[in-house]
Amino acid sequence: MLERVAATWDDDVLPALVDYIRIPAVSVAFDPDWERHGHIDAAVEHVRAWCAARPIEGIQVEVVRLPGRTPVIVVEVPGTDGAAGPDQDTVLLYGHLDKQPEMTGWREGLGPWTPVRDGDALYGRGGADDGYAAFAALTALEAVRADGGAHARCVLLVEASEESGSPDLPAYVEALAPRIGPVSLVVCLDSGCATYDRLWVTTSLRGLASVVLRVDVLTEGVHSGSASGIVPSSFRVLRRLLDRIEDPDTGRILVPDLLGDPSPARLAQVRATAEELGDGITASWPFAGGTQAMTTDPTEALLNRTWRPTLSVVGMDGIPSIVDGGNVLRPTTAASLSFRLPPGVDAHRAGDAVVEALEADPLHGAQVRAELVEAADGWEAPDLRPWLAEALDAASQESFGADARFIGEGGSIPFMGMLGERFPDAQFVVTGVLGPGSNAHGPNEMLHVPTAQRVTASVARLLAAHVRR
Repeated sequence: MLERVAATWDDDVLPALVDYIRIPAVSVAFDPDWERHGHIDAAVEHVRAWCAARPIEGIQVEVVRLPGRTPVIVVEVPGTDGAAGPDQDTVLLYGHLDKQPEMTGWREGLGPWTPVRDGDALYGRGGADDGYAAFAALTALEAVRADGGAHARCVLLVEASEESGSPDLPAYVEALAPRIGPVSLVVCLDSGCATYDRLWVTTSLRGLASVVLRVDVLTEGVHSGSASGIVPSSFRVLRRLLDRIEDPDTGRILVPDLLGDPSPARLAQVRATAEELGDGITASWPFAGGTQAMTTDPTEALLNRTWRPTLSVVGMDGIPSIVDGGNVLRPTTAASLSFRLPPGVDAHRAGDAVVEALEADPLHGAQVRAELVEAADGWEAPDLRPWLAEALDAASQESFGADARFIGEGGSIPFMGMLGERFPDAQFVVTGVLGPGSNAHGPNEMLHVPTAQRVTASVARLLAAHVRR
């Protein structure tokens, strides 16, 4: 199975993935004029054409477009017994093809839209997050059939707004519900792996709340020598406002509506995973100079990353570059605040609580405006049924030579919570290739090709085990 998958990757997947990386298909939140630019549509057509050309009997590939929304690719593959209708038991496979922006800091010879193969690594934006998913899903289905195995009816859904929080996906899930049909297994390939030596299954995902905070103290900039000491600094006001939200020394979030705790079973799982990974949880990041991790305790580090809320300032306006900045007391400072939220926390309520805390009683009476611009709840996987627990270990052993392991992820995939509500009886396998050094969303994003091949083979084995259950 693995040899067959690797051959398809070498001959068909990697060339297509290289061409996909070249397309600057930046997500709608970062490219509001995406329709005119055409990059999302180019990526959609590239993936659609590849899927439509696969030698899978009965395959149907369609690009679905709802007015005012990014498109979705829907691929329907009948079960090997010939059943094709949506009333049949269905496996739903998921991926996305939109990308994060370029970012700076790419190493010499690398770039977001310049695919480079270097040993086991394929560099370039979107290859690992999550362009490989559509190619891997159909390669897995081909491998099952070529191996003489069986699989249930499968629907592959590839969206184009995930990196913007999947704002378009709920409408498509609703519109496509009759075509998708009853789902007993969901396979998502958009997650991570703690190491490259086994199959890692995601047990939880944090939610997300994005808040834009703006502080105005003047209607125009003024001479800093004349005004400082009289006019308050907009940056200082903003800095003090953030101290209401998080402890400036530890980063601990102070707003109660953002807090959550894992169950005893999840906590035990965290401790077991932390014991196995040890210092690897904190040692793999590209720290600058003498920067140290916020904790050296593996369990605390893993809890911080998966079950505790955090704040990251991911963008700022009103601050010129060092070269362009003059001796001016600036009128405005604005910041984009990205909150990661534990599973089970209501993202909208958490965002509203942040807005309320920021806008209350502003320092020096400054004009403070906070706006919740995005909110998505986290997700916790349902308990595994015995057949799936056994199948995951078997698939990992056969593909990697080691048992599967389970870990929570700090990122967000809004689609999972949405599917959990729509298909409460379905089993979920959320996995992926975002491991050490993959650096999704940052410079030098990398796909570890052997792991992608092994994950593909694991999915093939899971599809075959699902139909035998």
